[in-house]
Amino acid sequence: MKIVFAESLGVSEDLLKNAKVHFERLGHEFIYFLDRKDSAWDIISRAKDADILTLSNIAVEKEIIESCPRLKLINVAFTGTDHIDIDLCRKKGINVCNAAGYSTVAVSELALGLALSLLRRIPDMDSQTRVLSDRKGFLGAELNGKTVGIVGTGAIGMATAKLFEAFGCKIVAWSRTQKPSNLLSYVSLEELFKSSDIVSLHIPVTNETKNLINEKLLSKMKKDSVLINTARGQIIDYFALSEILKSGEIAGAGIDIYETEPPLPNNHPILSAPNTVLVPHIAYATKEAMLKRFEIVNSNIDWYLKGEIKNKIV
Repeated sequence: MKIVFAESLGVSEDLLKNAKVHFERLGHEFIYFLDRKDSAWDIISRAKDADILTLSNIAVEKEIIESCPRLKLINVAFTGTDHIDIDLCRKKGINVCNAAGYSTVAVSELALGLALSLLRRIPDMDSQTRVLSDRKGFLGAELNGKTVGIVGTGAIGMATAKLFEAFGCKIVAWSRTQKPSNLLSYVSLEELFKSSDIVSLHIPVTNETKNLINEKLLSKMKKDSVLINTARGQIIDYFALSEILKSGEIAGAGIDIYETEPPLPNNHPILSAPNTVLVPHIAYATKEAMLKRFEIVNSNIDWYLKGEIKNKIV
């Protein structure tokens, strides 16, 4: 089989060479690329003869799938697979697997970091210091004693809850699937937004969750509360969020993920909203997570070659 890594996945070329040796010893062809190209034309150029295609969050839509007739497995080096045309893969009998779990620690730590950055206004205070100013009377807030609302109690949501709990926070949660836990109490989504000082989002984008976090729900938040999104951009109405931030109805937002991958268009509503900490989709991007991810996607291929699908989506 021809195995193609359409991008480096953030690891060294030495690791890619080791993988090449491993799979070629098993009698397969292994091709890797060190740079990332997002266009359909580039992916088709790289993967047109591939039996197994590995990539991260590059969109794999109809044009690519139709142009790669040998595809048997799309090995997604990412947790979410909403950028893959799953229905067409199912129709064509193409297997899809992901790298679930590789970024659990990385994402949960960033959610905590964004909350701390907002409560203590770390970016603002850095800017003040650099222009030779003082705090100008600013007083931050502590995590200890705050109520944190976790929206979605999958692996990342639960890991995030544990981190906040370690800082002395009370944890409430809402999830489509509830898990018995001494760590948190489940409440309705409306009650979570009403009662939480910090709301942290950890749900996938589906037909049910798209724009779930809308003006009606955001307006229920407390005036001194903050919203954190390290999940998916499409779950938030960002225009509504930016208007609520501008009106001062909530205290701030920490955002890692948007409707499209950064760079954002210069008219994106969140860019003009005050009291925000915006980062360009970095929650998963740690050295440790990249190594875990590389191990998982290689293991996915090994299992597939043995006739079994691990981390199966389709």
